[in-house]
Amino acid sequence: MKTYISILRGINVSGQNKIIMADLKLLYEDLGFLDVITYIQSGNVVFKTNLKTTTTKLAKLIEDKIKGNYGFEVPVIIRTQNELQNIIEINPFKNDEIDGLYVTFLSNQPNANQLEKLENVNFLPDKFELIDKEVYLSVVSYGNTKLSNNFFESKLKVTATTRNLKTIIKLIELSTI
Repeated sequence: MKTYISILRGINVSGQNKIIMADLKLLYEDLGFLDVITYIQSGNVVFKTNLKTTTTKLAKLIEDKIKGNYGFEVPVIIRTQNELQNIIEINPFKNDEIDGLYVTFLSNQPNANQLEKLENVNFLPDKFELIDKEVYLSVVSYGNTKLSNNFFESKLKVTATTRNLKTIIKLIELSTI
């Protein structure tokens, strides 16, 4: 049985796309997932499954179930426990103040043409580095940075959702229970 962490984009933000976490837990259990744990209202779910499939197909399965149950689309990005642990280990800003550290998860690795659009981006003192399917951020204030989900989605043409480093650490802890 493999442990996964799903990160939902854009639920429970300003009263939009409202999903109660207890209901989200039941939705995952209805899909046959086991040991389902939700964490905070922004749509973080740790779960286990025996399904032999890709994370992309798992995400689609969850997205379809949410659309069927709630009538709106919610992008879902999935990582394994090992992938989250690796994110912590390779974070290029790990020596910066933890309160300013975030990771933007991308649905796919951007292609070379899209990556070129980030070459001359400079929003200092906020800084970023893209490694594989994650954008590592060190920002003064995420609420005020230009390095938002929308910025990366428009430049890279992929779905993106961001979590602070403390949330990622907690998700790793929950995935080991």
